[in-house]
Amino acid sequence: MLDMTCGSKVISVMNKNVRKRIIVVILVVGMAILFKVLGLEQYFTLAYIKASQARSAAVYADHRLMVIAAYMAVYILVTSLSLPGAAIMTLAAGALFGLLIGTIVVSFASTIGATLACFISRFVLQDWVQGRFGNKLKEVNDGIAREGTFYLFTLRLIPVFPFWLINLIIGLTKMSLRTFYWVSQVGMLAGTMVYVNAGKELAKIDSLSGILSPGLIISFALLGLFPLIVRKVLSIYKIKKKKNHSDASNR
Repeated sequence: MLDMTCGSKVISVMNKNVRKRIIVVILVVGMAILFKVLGLEQYFTLAYIKASQARSAAVYADHRLMVIAAYMAVYILVTSLSLPGAAIMTLAAGALFGLLIGTIVVSFASTIGATLACFISRFVLQDWVQGRFGNKLKEVNDGIAREGTFYLFTLRLIPVFPFWLINLIIGLTKMSLRTFYWVSQVGMLAGTMVYVNAGKELAKIDSLSGILSPGLIISFALLGLFPLIVRKVLSIYKIKKKKNHSDASNR
């Protein structure tokens, strides 16, 4: 009788967890469908950002905190649901807020959104992600087992995998959300600054001649060179690390 009671409790708990997962999945999928049906992707384009630049700047001048709060809410929603538009919103932050405020706002919004996406993956998407990204998941799990937080830091610095895919895959590992948060925030900071600065320079273009401005050329050069520079630095670091380990073993 006792075994039957315990069994019933276990089944009841499992059913509650399944219901919670189903509810979360329905909410996430429903919002993604709504995003597509309402054609909201049109607001996440460079053309729209440029067309609404003057209006957005005027609203921001009158209601700074409200605009920042609204921007962060949308950014967090987009990234937590793995919707397209994060890169465009980062450029928009540079155009609207400038380099310093834009970097701070995007840094926190992107990291919070990424952590929520990681949590969603851990809570409801494990089987789906393993089935669809099995090979890549194995590579990441091996990296986490060997080097832990440094591996995630490397993934954030060098865009080998898409931003949203990293969030989903790390959610399937045993890394704590606290560690995921601070490593992601530190690791994405340099790249965030590069993108925000590019957005700031894009906001200055009023004609085709502006495309050839030194500031914009340097910004886009940084966008292309940044991953290559980081990859080279990390490669040198790994070589030195292996050499030091080898020297220590020979002693």
